[in-house]
Amino acid sequence: MSDFEHQMRDYLPKFKTALANEIGDWVVKGFIDTYHNVYTISADTKVISKLIELMLFPLIADFARANKYDLHLAEHQNYYPDITFIGHRGEKIALDLKSTYRLSKSRVSGFTLGAFTGYFRQRDSTKNISFPYREYSHHIVLGIIYSRNSSFIDERKIFTLEQLKNIESVALDFEFLLHEKWRIAADKPGSGNTKNIGSTNKIHDLVNGVGIFASLGKSTFDHYWMNYLTKDMAQAIDSGVPYRNINEYLLWRRGL
Repeated sequence: MSDFEHQMRDYLPKFKTALANEIGDWVVKGFIDTYHNVYTISADTKVISKLIELMLFPLIADFARANKYDLHLAEHQNYYPDITFIGHRGEKIALDLKSTYRLSKSRVSGFTLGAFTGYFRQRDSTKNISFPYREYSHHIVLGIIYSRNSSFIDERKIFTLEQLKNIESVALDFEFLLHEKWRIAADKPGSGNTKNIGSTNKIHDLVNGVGIFASLGKSTFDHYWMNYLTKDMAQAIDSGVPYRNINEYLLWRRGL
C-alpha cells in the first residue's frame, strides 16, 4: 500500500461523518431556495453521486493541505482523473471519486474505472486527461457504497426548514473503500456504450480490494485492458475479438 493510501485511510472516518448522521442516514435532505423552501432530492444516482462529490471536496482539500500535496482538479467533466495530487518531489497521484448503490447484501451496481482506450493506451497523450497517464505513480479510487431508501419519496412535496428533520434521506448506510483501480477492476467493460473499465460488483471484493486482477498483478491488468477489443472495435480493424474474459485472455496470452 502506498504512503498516499495510508494517509487518506486516516481521513475516511471524517468523510463518513460528513455524509451520514448518527443513525447512518444521509445528512442531505433537499435543496433550499431563497424563500427557505426545501425540495426533496431525487433518488437519481447521478444526482446523489454529484452531491457526494461536492460534500467531500472540501475535506479532500483539507487532506491535501495537511499532507502537503498540491491539488489539481479536472478542468472538464469528462477528464480523468477527478483530482490529481502532486507531491513535493513532483510525483502525481490520480484520485477518482466513485459511488454505487447496493443491489443486495453482497452486490452493488458497480463502478466505471476510466477509459481503456485513448489516454490509457497512448500514455503520453494529454487528451481527456489532466496529465499524461504514464506520469501518475498511482491510480486510486475513493469509492462510496450506499443503500437507496426503499420508502416512497414524494418529490412534489415542499417542506419548510422547521420540517427538515422530517424529510427522509434518499440514501443511507454509507461504506467507504480506497484502492488502486486495478485491484477492484473486472474483466468486463462498465455499463453503457462508453469504453470504460468495469469494476467487480461484489461488495466483499470491492471493500477488500480483491478483484479478479488482484492476484494477477497490475501488469496483467494493464496488458489485458490495453489489448481488449469490443466487437465494434474489432470490426473496425477487420479483426476478431481476441478474448472476452480473463480465462480467454490467459489462453490468448500463451499463444503470443
